[in-house]
Amino acid sequence: MNSFYSPDELAALGLKSYGQNVLISKKASLYSPEEMEFGSNVRIDDFCVLSGKIKLGDYIHISTHNTLIAGCYGIEMEDFSGISSRCSIYAESDDYSGNAMSNPMCPEQYRAPYGERILIGRYVVIGAGCVILPGASIGEGAAIGAMSLVTKKMPPWSICIGIPCKAIKPRARKLLQFEVK
Repeated sequence: MNSFYSPDELAALGLKSYGQNVLISKKASLYSPEEMEFGSNVRIDDFCVLSGKIKLGDYIHISTHNTLIAGCYGIEMEDFSGISSRCSIYAESDDYSGNAMSNPMCPEQYRAPYGERILIGRYVVIGAGCVILPGASIGEGAAIGAMSLVTKKMPPWSICIGIPCKAIKPRARKLLQFEVK
């Protein structure tokens, strides 16, 4: 039994666009698939929830139990990036200050959601259990350590860890030679 959608089933999902060799688990949930663009060689594993305006480049892996809440702000993952299991990425969130209601079931006029686009650059790897908040983009080649809380932009080609997440040392670029091959 194949746990990924067949080509015909994939076409029926209503994605905005997708390339070749796209593997999406039948146990993943896609909300607003008409806003989603997937490149080629993309794999989305079991129990992932993707919602809103999401753009995935080529050679992307989203491991099990991940949540990407893009809303209208958008989440973009560039080529050769990946997310380990149990991460949550939010381009949109509610206002928790107490000045507005914080629940999607409340009437719109009493809510004050906010957000900012998230960009995950080429060659980025995000370790297990990370949380990424609105506007906290990750520069090309950065590696985010497990269980980190990313609240701001992370510099390219750096290893970043912690709560809050910060760059601790440079990351090697040797992997760039493999893309050519």
